[in-house]
Amino acid sequence: MNPNLKMSDRTAILATMDPASVAASTVVSGWVPVANFHSIAALLQTGVLGTSATIDAKLRQATDASGTNAKDITGKSITQIVKASGDNKQATIEVRGEELDVTNGFAYVALSVTVGTAASIFGASIFGVNPRYAPASALNQAAVVQQV
Repeated sequence: MNPNLKMSDRTAILATMDPASVAASTVVSGWVPVANFHSIAALLQTGVLGTSATIDAKLRQATDASGTNAKDITGKSITQIVKASGDNKQATIEVRGEELDVTNGFAYVALSVTVGTAASIFGASIFGVNPRYAPASALNQAAVVQQV
């Protein structure tokens, strides 16, 4: 590891689910290509969960940026977060490119978050980690306005 590199040289913000109160439903992030990075990491942050609420999150894979042929990535889901212990918590999920079904053309990843029972506050981000060919910051989503 090179200690002279900044985090923004090694990590890009590829997609976000901005913090909001979300009704009981499933929300899926945008689909991001894996090819530019050695790994992808998703960060889920809960706020206050509704009464008896649950939150499930998993990484899914697809063959294109529209989510064609979407399917779960084996072993890439969190243990359910519940209201009793889940307010203001964080969880991460990481995947490497070789863990995708590359033989069948799966090259895109999205985060799927399911809120169960009651509206709950959460936010999430998907990061590209350790770029293959460029500083990671060159691949940030358009909404990233500052990196100091």
